[in-house]
Amino acid sequence: MDTIWTVQDAKNRFSQVVEHALHEGPQTITRRGKETAVLVSMSTFRSLARAEGDLVRFFQESPLAGTRLDLDRSKEFGRNVDL
Repeated sequence: MDTIWTVQDAKNRFSQVVEHALHEGPQTITRRGKETAVLVSMSTFRSLARAEGDLVRFFQESPLAGTRLDLDRSKEFGRNVDL
């Protein structure tokens, strides 16, 4: 469950914010009514930050792999512009 904390509340109750992040999921922190940060557990962070594979592999495993793209450019020139 994503809980929303103001910066002041998060500072005053930091241990509680950390416990919520560990057991309940991401904790959103707001400043002046705008969402500015998210506190997550280390395991969640590592799973989000883990880089798996490379760009070539990403495109090879894409659902669009093998799709033929029309890469021919138009032979027309751009419009005339009076300067």
